Amino acid sequence: MFISDIDISEIILQTELGHFSLAPSEVGLVGAEVELADTENRQFRLKESIHKIRKNYDFIIIDCPPSLGLLTINGLVASDSVLIPIQSEFYAIEGLGKLLNTIELVQKNYNKDLEIEGILITMYDSRLNLSNQVYEEVKKYFGDKVYKTIIPRNVRLAEAPSFGKPIALYDINSTGAKSYINLAQEILKNE
Repeated sequence: MFISDIDISEIILQTELGHFSLAPSEVGLVGAEVELADTENRQFRLKESIHKIRKNYDFIIIDCPPSLGLLTINGLVASDSVLIPIQSEFYAIEGLGKLLNTIELVQKNYNKDLEIEGILITMYDSRLNLSNQVYEEVKKYFGDKVYKTIIPRNVRLAEAPSFGKPIALYDINSTGAKSYINLAQEILKNE
């Protein structure tokens, strides 16, 4: 099956979380980069697909892979804004520069309205100097774009995917779940 053969409305699933729907990926998506390489207007495929269902949702969140390939380009072209998660690790700062360059190229060539929604610090451990240094560097560069909510390193967050559940269903009372709830409230407040 090819990406162009899929109607996104046919793969949307309802979740246990009430008003949340999900358009899941699957193993076949691994070949999407290769399939898209020779496709005309390849960077607009996701945007075209989402356009058909956009009116049905208040928010559409596109979770992109950490690589800067065609899948991520499609996600950026299809988006109004981008939320950038940054792990409290040294190499995350290095990768951030490449991502910012990619965002700038997408803005210039395909989506002039794309903006940075915010920067989210993840896997934060206040006991580690490195976590604090990463936070300070990001805060110094991005200022008010950095969310006040910080996602801590949390065992329950790490465990949830292995049980096939989002943190809100796996352990709603965990520190990680509470942090993500705070993030959602902060984002909605900013809207």
